[in-house]
Amino acid sequence: MTIELDHIIPIPLKDRFLQRNSEVWNTSLTFEQGHYIKIKAPSGTGKTTLVHILYKVRHDYEGAVLLNNTPITCLSEDALSELRQQKISILFQDLRLFPNLTARENIELKRILQTPYYEPEMIESMAEALGVLPVLDQKASLCSYGEQQRIAIIRALIQPFTWLLMDEPFSHLDIANTRKAATLIDTECRKRKAGLLITDLDEDDHFNYTKQYHL
Repeated sequence: MTIELDHIIPIPLKDRFLQRNSEVWNTSLTFEQGHYIKIKAPSGTGKTTLVHILYKVRHDYEGAVLLNNTPITCLSEDALSELRQQKISILFQDLRLFPNLTARENIELKRILQTPYYEPEMIESMAEALGVLPVLDQKASLCSYGEQQRIAIIRALIQPFTWLLMDEPFSHLDIANTRKAATLIDTECRKRKAGLLITDLDEDDHFNYTKQYHL
């Protein structure tokens, strides 16, 4: 599935963003499935806004986002739901875990949507790889933010996808845990021949990026 950005720009920030020399806003870009895309920018320049536009949780923008040449504004609610369950997985910057559910329950809710991509045992396998196996049956609200971030990464990886959107996924992880998480993400993306679009503040060598853009 290709993702095309056709001169998108957030309306509330239009005047400010038009003054920037952006490689993303108000330009024409096409991302091919299987490519690894890095969006680099300082805080306050629209990284989260971009991810929300691509996932169709923000609508206040000019221009168009097209998936396989189809504008996302033309998708029905059923088509959008299927897209989010089968084609596009996301890690929000604010994680959006359910605090009163356990870490395992948060992941399991995503795993069982429609036809599960993985068996339940994969949750424990991924949790062990990321060092959060001991907190799987603990309420998410009692986990540290770094643990919550790793739980949210597993939740994003447990469902089927052809594109993975990740908004600052390693912001609360140390070097060792970032390396483990990046390895797991890379493995899962390559297994599915999926594309990865990741936002962050700084340069990194976590992945072999196809292209890096300054927002």
